[in-house]
Amino acid sequence: MLVSEFCNREVIIVDRATTILEAAKLMRSEHVGDLVVTDKRNGRQVPVGILTDREIVVELLAEEVDLDKVSIGDAMSYELLSVKEQNGLQETIEIMRNHGVRRLPVVDDNGALVGIVTVDDLMELIAEQLTDLVRLVGNEQVVERARRD
Repeated sequence: MLVSEFCNREVIIVDRATTILEAAKLMRSEHVGDLVVTDKRNGRQVPVGILTDREIVVELLAEEVDLDKVSIGDAMSYELLSVKEQNGLQETIEIMRNHGVRRLPVVDDNGALVGIVTVDDLMELIAEQLTDLVRLVGNEQVVERARRD
């Protein structure tokens, strides 16, 4: 299964100049735990960083940083990992595990943002697949009984 088949295509994006307070309000109103920071290049939104709710709390609030003096560009993670639409499910999980990240922007061949995949998305997908397997076992028993009758 390819990332393009299960990634979330509704990504909340911001630019580097957005304030932390604006970012927090946007996360709250959109019910998300991250914002993908993009630059516009050749008419495309290219991810350049990510800001998570955890970074706001742990790196800014807990350190008593003056939020009026900090923009997303100052606080975002610059070592941005991403995956391409053609990446597979297992490969994506391995990248996330190996780098200890819960979210990955999904990009096309030109590096433009097309979606995001999160640990929550993956757990939901895998749970659905496990449920299907459980149903398969139950259905197998029904079919077997019907053949005997």
